Amino acid sequence: MIKDDILNTFNGRNVLVTGGTGLIGRQVVDILCNANAHVKIVSLDKLNVDNRALHVYGDLSSFQFCKEVTNDMDFVFHMAGVQGTVQTSSSKLASHFVPMLMINTNLLEAARLNGIKKLIYTSTIGAYKDNAILKESDYTIESSPMSFAGWAKRMAELQVYAYKKQYGINNYSVVRLSNIYGPGDNFDPETAMVIPALMFRIHHGEDPLAVWGDGNAVRDFLYSRDAAEGLILAFHYGTDGEFVNIGSGKGQSIRDVVNVLRSFIDFNYIFDASKPSGAPKRVMDITKARDKFGFTPTTELSKGLQLTWQWFVKNSEEHKNKLNYFVDERK
Repeated sequence: MIKDDILNTFNGRNVLVTGGTGLIGRQVVDILCNANAHVKIVSLDKLNVDNRALHVYGDLSSFQFCKEVTNDMDFVFHMAGVQGTVQTSSSKLASHFVPMLMINTNLLEAARLNGIKKLIYTSTIGAYKDNAILKESDYTIESSPMSFAGWAKRMAELQVYAYKKQYGINNYSVVRLSNIYGPGDNFDPETAMVIPALMFRIHHGEDPLAVWGDGNAVRDFLYSRDAAEGLILAFHYGTDGEFVNIGSGKGQSIRDVVNVLRSFIDFNYIFDASKPSGAPKRVMDITKARDKFGFTPTTELSKGLQLTWQWFVKNSEEHKNKLNYFVDERK
């Protein structure tokens, strides 16, 4: 739980949340609305996630639009982005890379020009070079991301870095997020990440469920509410223009995920070792976030997966109201 003195800093403030209809965004919106902030959500999803917030449908790749929506805002939580699987992000490079560059560049520059007091930007574990344990101190500007898709997030990180160096702006914060899951996730089978993809296929009766790889790949899975609380803490304390890891800090194998799902859902499955399973291990070191912000995730995988499944069963069609950049390519 976040302390009241931190939540009180949002009372009466005008806060813009880009991507506020998304997985983490809707959790951040709920926390901010509970704290009596005046929240404006900007998204291209045709969803209303909280009646207490103002929902604005608009395209952040437009610089003029970015200037309009950041005007008169006190704070900005910038979480809008393009989500895709490893396959979609690598096969449709431009569909992922170009909108991300446009959205991030325009939103951050509009925020600077409009004198936003504080801003936080969500980057990704994919901005790191590939390694088993991912730690902030191992990063250098010269290092390459683990995949091409990571460059788009890295460019925005460098934009924040450039603002700090040239303009002395140190009230823009950056977090790199691990593998986030939870209610409101993207359950589109064409672009979903591993947990929502498995849930979608189980829900639609795939028998047996074919899980790619041997199940031994280890990832850092973090429940969305914990991620949102981490963002609020990072925003409050600041990262001084640098980035801080927000994750669970521990690894769970894909086999662990399947076994937990099996503990409350009845389905058959097989592991298909002939299919790729990615890097053997990717886990974030969250020592810095724990020491600097007091960030400690509280939702165990079993509880988080049950809450996610319960939400999905009731909202299994929601993904159809979300923009898919890999299908709805705009001319």
